[in-house]
Amino acid sequence: MSQKLALLGGEPVRREPYPVHSTMIGEEEEREVLEVLRSQHLSGFSGTFTDRFLGGEKVQAIERAFADLFGVRHAVSVNSATSALHCAVAATGVEPGEEIITSPYTMSATASSILMENAIPVFADVEDETFCIDPASVEACITPRTRAILTVNIFGHPSALHELRAIADKHGLMLLEDNAQAPLAACRGRMAGTVGEIGIQSLNYHKVIQTGEGGIALTDDPEMALHMQLKRNHGEVVAGPMGREDLPNMVGFNYRLTEVCAAIGLGQMKKLRRLTDIRARLAARLTQQLREFDFLTPPAVAEGCTHVYYLYTMKFDEAKAGIPRGLFARALRAEGVNVLEGYLRPIYMEPIYQKRSAYGTRGFPFRQGSWESPVSYREGACPTVERLWKREALVTNICRHPNTEREVEEFVQAVDKVRRNLDELRGMA
Repeated sequence: MSQKLALLGGEPVRREPYPVHSTMIGEEEEREVLEVLRSQHLSGFSGTFTDRFLGGEKVQAIERAFADLFGVRHAVSVNSATSALHCAVAATGVEPGEEIITSPYTMSATASSILMENAIPVFADVEDETFCIDPASVEACITPRTRAILTVNIFGHPSALHELRAIADKHGLMLLEDNAQAPLAACRGRMAGTVGEIGIQSLNYHKVIQTGEGGIALTDDPEMALHMQLKRNHGEVVAGPMGREDLPNMVGFNYRLTEVCAAIGLGQMKKLRRLTDIRARLAARLTQQLREFDFLTPPAVAEGCTHVYYLYTMKFDEAKAGIPRGLFARALRAEGVNVLEGYLRPIYMEPIYQKRSAYGTRGFPFRQGSWESPVSYREGACPTVERLWKREALVTNICRHPNTEREVEEFVQAVDKVRRNLDELRGMA
């Protein structure tokens, strides 16, 4: 292998593209889908108060399977995790203008689900080690208008779920978990996604298992389960015939999962543990080898927790490396390995929050008539997440099937090659 950096004209460590992400879709899924196609019933739903209100055979089967796997009483399937988040937020009974505390370091849908119910997202800062929301910051954000905490088990690591549960109970709040990236992660003997009143799972195509698009909401609360079932299926015309005329936030949507997607999910669930174990094994190998580089800190795992490594997120020390993170990442990518700087921009920096207007042109829901929310989205509001985004976080997705130890070894070789050429890179900084 050439010792000259590929960024400077040398031979790269890896030339071929990475294999396409695979969730092992095969004969099990084919059999399930073929059964649906032959039945001619591609959806089992009807938006009326009938025996079809809860969906078809495959939809109800995948809901039972998820409830059994996570040890909860109810699972509600929908057509995306975004839809599941919306249903969960609505089920809290949040009023327009009330606040829900969440993480700024995640996909935008987490916060958007709050806006969907005309409520106000409040962003807590994150922990430096796990990248999940910091319980101390959460508690500092609580006001008389706070309705719930919506935590995110980011990158595959559980939040400080027991601490957040205690804070929620202390202040009479609900706790929701966005567990899209952390299926089978655990914290002190509890599965991530089951400590809050509702936990959200994702079946999006790039998650650990997939149905193309899809989501599941888990809960032990029968009232919240019913609320989410109504929300996904035109609840405004179904609640009345059910005799449930007092439910808040009952404008419903069509968030229904198809029988085909549910069929795929039934096959995929049999592979969840195997796919998760692959991620954990590759991540353990990568962590072991990256410890020799003093300018990189591998992902931390909090005591009593298991990490499932949806993404492998490191911290880069610019002072120890002597070059900016951006230059280091460019050099790695030139060697043919996969790395992303910073993950996502903190959500509150997006225009919808900076302009404080989500609906129409009059600032709704941040401004409602003569009332205006005091919540601030100024830069610097969450210093830890801004530092991670701007200078420290480096993310790779190589710890996933069908990648193997070969891809891990190549990543480490690329890091080592860049390290041996740091002096030359410092001259470019």
